[in-house]
Amino acid sequence: STYPSTVDVRTGRSLDGLKLVVEGAFIPQCGNGTNLLIPLTGPISADDMTVTGAGAYLPNEDTSLSLLYDFEELEGDLDFLTRIVALTFYPAASGSPITLGEVEILGVSLPWNEVFANEGRGAKLTELATKYQKETNPSLSGSDTNPFSSTSISNEAVPASAKQGAAYKGFDLLTPADLSSEPVSYPVTDLDQAFVGGCHVPETDCKSSTSQDSKPQENGSEKYLNCLKSLAGPNMERNLHFLEAMKLEIERLQLNLSAAERDRALLSIGTDQASVNPNILLDESYMGRLYRVANILALLGQNALEDKAIGSIGLGKIKYNVIDFWNISRIGESCSRRMCEVRVKTKATISSSLMVSYKEGSESVFMCSQCKRKACRVCCAGGGALLLQNYIREEPNCNGLLSHSSQVDRTANHSVILDTVICKKCCHKIILDALALDYVRVLISSRRRARAYSAANMALDEVMGSSFLDGLPDRSHPYRNQQGVKVLEQLLSGEKSLAEFPFASFLHPVETAKDSAPFLSLLTPLDSGSWHSYWKAPLNTTSVDFVIVLDTLSDVKGVILIVSPCGYSEADAPMVQIRVSKKLEREERSFIGKWDVQSLISSSSEFYEPEKSGRDNKLPRHIKFPFTNPVRCRIVQITLSLPLQRPGSSSVNFDKDINLLSLDDTPFPQETRRSSFEAAMPRDPYLHAKRIVIAGSPANEEIGLRSSQSTDQINYINRLNQTPQLRFKVPIEAERLMYHDLVLEQYLPPSLPLLAGFQLDAFNAIKPRITHLLSSDADILDISITSLEDRHISPAVLCIQVSAIQEGKGSKMVPIAEYRLPETKPGTPMFFDFPKQIQTRRICFKLVGDVSAFADDTTEQDGSGFRAPPASLSLSNKIKLYHYSYNHYDT
Repeated sequence: STYPSTVDVRTGRSLDGLKLVVEGAFIPQCGNGTNLLIPLTGPISADDMTVTGAGAYLPNEDTSLSLLYDFEELEGDLDFLTRIVALTFYPAASGSPITLGEVEILGVSLPWNEVFANEGRGAKLTELATKYQKETNPSLSGSDTNPFSSTSISNEAVPASAKQGAAYKGFDLLTPADLSSEPVSYPVTDLDQAFVGGCHVPETDCKSSTSQDSKPQENGSEKYLNCLKSLAGPNMERNLHFLEAMKLEIERLQLNLSAAERDRALLSIGTDQASVNPNILLDESYMGRLYRVANILALLGQNALEDKAIGSIGLGKIKYNVIDFWNISRIGESCSRRMCEVRVKTKATISSSLMVSYKEGSESVFMCSQCKRKACRVCCAGGGALLLQNYIREEPNCNGLLSHSSQVDRTANHSVILDTVICKKCCHKIILDALALDYVRVLISSRRRARAYSAANMALDEVMGSSFLDGLPDRSHPYRNQQGVKVLEQLLSGEKSLAEFPFASFLHPVETAKDSAPFLSLLTPLDSGSWHSYWKAPLNTTSVDFVIVLDTLSDVKGVILIVSPCGYSEADAPMVQIRVSKKLEREERSFIGKWDVQSLISSSSEFYEPEKSGRDNKLPRHIKFPFTNPVRCRIVQITLSLPLQRPGSSSVNFDKDINLLSLDDTPFPQETRRSSFEAAMPRDPYLHAKRIVIAGSPANEEIGLRSSQSTDQINYINRLNQTPQLRFKVPIEAERLMYHDLVLEQYLPPSLPLLAGFQLDAFNAIKPRITHLLSSDADILDISITSLEDRHISPAVLCIQVSAIQEGKGSKMVPIAEYRLPETKPGTPMFFDFPKQIQTRRICFKLVGDVSAFADDTTEQDGSGFRAPPASLSLSNKIKLYHYSYNHYDT
């Protein structure tokens, strides 16, 4: 067979910086024409993988599953400048050919055209970037202020992306085009106000967590451990219950600690992270009910949010109560016991250094709508508790669940309920747990969006630098953009610009001076950024290669170099060499020509003086390097180099530069000075440029890979693919489902042939958008600035772990393999071969990964409602073993 067996995926900005994101992912055998989608995360550090244990094979039956939320979430880098995706396919048998179908890369790009034009979402992105640049202290002391107090309402919050700064290096599979994504369910375009529909945005202490700035990270870890010890005791002698573990997670997220940083802190005191994992602190039946209630709470909260937003049209800002939607009391916060009649007990104490201020919350008194007793804010449940009262049966032990199944009344106006209060003693325990779970999900979502904002801000900075924001006022005028288009048309003389960012980019990074504009700015539109900014190489760099990858195969007719505002001197006028090719290999590049810029501009004095910024009606200073004939290519290599004998060099050549017989006062050559404002200051020459423009037209014909295959090759592959499938189903004696139907054990009869693999029918689970309440008061119909949903920032990945009891290896399960599951049409049969054929009487399949990110398709539900985990992820009747009638591994 010619099907590929496994695949490695590497991504990066350039060929020199590719990082492994998927290694050895098994590709199932499917019918012809089957579409397989492999979800990808960003590059994850090996240290994070090790400390969290994520991705490690754990055949132990007691291994916990994250059914409520992903406790061990690994945060892959987000990078909006990812341009290269390298796929390495491996055959099923060594030396056999591989047949590949169409490969497509899916992802989300920033709206670069809108960014350069300062319009739409691009204007909002630059606005956030401006706020970040002007913010003197981007970090927030989230652990030192009450995120629920009314004082936080009036304080203008710094955007999450600004708070994170360079804490996150980003990643996403991006296409170069300006893609538009479908609308997301939660808006994240405005983080200035903390409340929406009575719902408070969780504040996070977004201090940098990079290795370059370890102090905030250490402080956050210390505060987290102090919170843990306040709950479990100084010697960790007490076990945490579910709500305590959830509050600890809230503290962790508000301290801006990732799951890996939390686990490192726990390991430093010898504590197993499983002891604080809320996913394993509940019994199976209660967890299923809690999962269901939390999902309905999110839907009801969404309805209340919409009602509140619609009802506030034309009324301006709405004043919200101190009691927000969740009202989760912080660790160490207790009842005021002054006017309160409820007096909910709190067991934990905390040191004074970690106490937070709750002035208004402790002084305010509310009336419970159920028992009519006075209650302080700590003793009140969140506003979302009343939304669930009509859906929970009045049973003390909450054995019953929803009085109306999973049907949520979307027509009722729930916003009025948020104006009333219920105390915690009148509220069911499962509701309090659901509020805490929803709040943790909101904090996780806020952290993900903050990472996306930080990655977007970093991408802006690395494309245009800080000078990009300086040019915003000029670019806000429509005539400026129109004028830039006209100037480009005159410059190209009827040709098209083929190397304009984001459609083109560099194949390799370019050496850049510290005080220079980023090298990517060389490909940006002419009217973008500040006029006085330009790229320059480090002083000691005498030659630089710009290897530019065009958007498509094109007929290139020439290269245009836009001269820097500082102009040239006789010392730094470069030599220019151009090579082109259709392939990546350097050996394939054909030499086009070599030009001496000094000789080209010697007759024009305007190139030797600084350019004034008011050239609105003139073309920018430029030098054209025309080709003799159009050249069809995809890659253009432009080499700039300083001349070997440069008059302005401060170095001395004792063979040629010194004349000992000269009658001059000094035999040493005089340094060349600029005829510009720098004329009085000699300086070392360096390479520099403003923009690079490649003129030509896209090729009319596409690359014909099919024609490169001979008829004999095609017939040979067709014969291999027409080999009959000799798989035979293996009968089983019995099977057992465990752990919410996510673990399947099969018992086989004796004297069976060697097992070759298993068939899995694709799940019909979906990734719902509404998994928690929204956390912004922006337009509910608005979309994210970055167009990234939670499922894009941290894509959920499912895997099947296979283990078996093999003869001669005892009675313990032996790992066989772990199979990363692609997404495909529900019910599609996928065949996974084992690495080698095995003989066993008992085999186990375990579904692992971010199970909490999936849900049943509500359009296909039979009234059973939400389930933890979704019924569509059940392994019941989904797996069938098979064997081959021949030694498949030797063919």
